[in-house]
Amino acid sequence: MTCPRCRGDARCKGFRWRGALTLLGPIRLRRHYYLCPCCHAGACPRDALLGLRGHDLTPAADEAVCLAGVQASFAEAAERTLLRLAGLRVSESTAERATEAAGGRLAQAQAAGATFGPERPWAWHKDAEGRTCAYVSVDATGVGQQGPGGAKAEGRMATVGMVYNPVPQDRSRWADPRGPRPGWQARYVAQLRPLAELAQPLRRQGGQVGMDQAQRWIALSDGGAGLEDFLRDNFGRVDVVILDFYHAAGYLGDLAKALHPADDAAAEAWRGPWCHRLKHEGGRAVLEGLRALEVRGRAARECWAQVVSYFANQAHRMDYPAYLGKGWQIGSGPVESACKTVVGQRLKGGGMRWGEDGADTVAHLRALFRSEKGQWEAFWSHN
Repeated sequence: MTCPRCRGDARCKGFRWRGALTLLGPIRLRRHYYLCPCCHAGACPRDALLGLRGHDLTPAADEAVCLAGVQASFAEAAERTLLRLAGLRVSESTAERATEAAGGRLAQAQAAGATFGPERPWAWHKDAEGRTCAYVSVDATGVGQQGPGGAKAEGRMATVGMVYNPVPQDRSRWADPRGPRPGWQARYVAQLRPLAELAQPLRRQGGQVGMDQAQRWIALSDGGAGLEDFLRDNFGRVDVVILDFYHAAGYLGDLAKALHPADDAAAEAWRGPWCHRLKHEGGRAVLEGLRALEVRGRAARECWAQVVSYFANQAHRMDYPAYLGKGWQIGSGPVESACKTVVGQRLKGGGMRWGEDGADTVAHLRALFRSEKGQWEAFWSHN
């Protein structure tokens, strides 16, 4: 056979035994062993044919271990989930190595341009003007890190991007108004790598579900640094990048508390009308009103200055009356929820600390697991 390392002529040196864990229990395999006289590398080609990797799991067992590993801690996966559901006895370290290795393969495949499963365009729903709309959003969430020797290290931000097809409340705007209520459709990508590296995988997810066929692209974000530029630069057809209404309203809530620090009822009475004005008149009208306020007290004035600055920078993304008039979403709740379900539920458990590479690979695999039905299966059939 040809040596996989130096491409020399490797020669058969007999047989070697190897243990493997299947879904039905452990087995022992006897396969040919080849040695290259040039680089002295040994190889058993049957391992690759059988899909055996360094952790001695058959492909089906590997998937089962990773399925448990992306849903709970590696200890729980090994000591409870796999043992009770499949009778598989693996160590915590095996569950960790297998899950992170699968996430690494997924990350490499996505970086190389891979998608999983056939292209299946979604039936995009319509806005109030009768135009089909595709939504895209991106957000970030912190993940605890562990330094050398188990020391606590500064946390890293995991970025989560999604393409989704929200179902309008008005049945007439559904893609098929005469059919049953459509299900939730979303594709996720997640990683600890720089935000720019999220762009290509996220665009490919959009391409696989026929995002180009939607007449309008709507983007939402919470106003985090660089997110609007990322969305506009990488999704050139975006009609608008909408600032999450509830983040903007949160700033008004902070100002209400600063103006009425000892009176919750008065703070709420102030906040309510201003939030109503924001939704029905937009950010520029609220900005003008805020600038005209008479504010007393150092703490209140400092908060007021911050809120005015925020609205001045973001008002171009706060035309909520126009957005609502067109039937568009104004909340980034879906991507905030994705940060919790894709990243938080698995990587932010009590006391959890991660190495950077491990967190990145598990984030990739979690995004695949949480994406619409068929993505996980397509990856594993390919792997």
